[in-house]
Amino acid sequence: MKKISHGGVVQSVDENGVKVRIVQSSACASCKVASHCSAAESKEKVVEVRCANAMGKYKAGDIVTLSMSGQNGRDAVMLGFICPFLVIVAVLAIALYLTRNEGWAALMAVGALGPYYLLLWLLKDKISRKFAFYLED
Repeated sequence: MKKISHGGVVQSVDENGVKVRIVQSSACASCKVASHCSAAESKEKVVEVRCANAMGKYKAGDIVTLSMSGQNGRDAVMLGFICPFLVIVAVLAIALYLTRNEGWAALMAVGALGPYYLLLWLLKDKISRKFAFYLED
């Protein structure tokens, strides 16, 4: 199975795991004309990685590689993009059919994302265990 890997630098280490700083960049950020283009962007993120014996194995400043299974990446895209899109389309279609008012249907469709994201937030602990990164040796 394919995996998703990303290089990073250890920011801090404690008994629960390691915090790794990564630079997340868009696909065009490495382009030669990226400095002249508004589409290119990059952001620094800090990712928490749970691992046993992190205190003796890693120290701040170490260069490490974070990995996640490809299936987890696909599942994350489903939860973050595809499911919300389907919620909007379904609620829009149903609301438009019931109300015959495009304005109200659009408001209901956008409003339906609130409960969806609330559900994700309520399940964040379970989701974070499923989408955990691990450090490659």
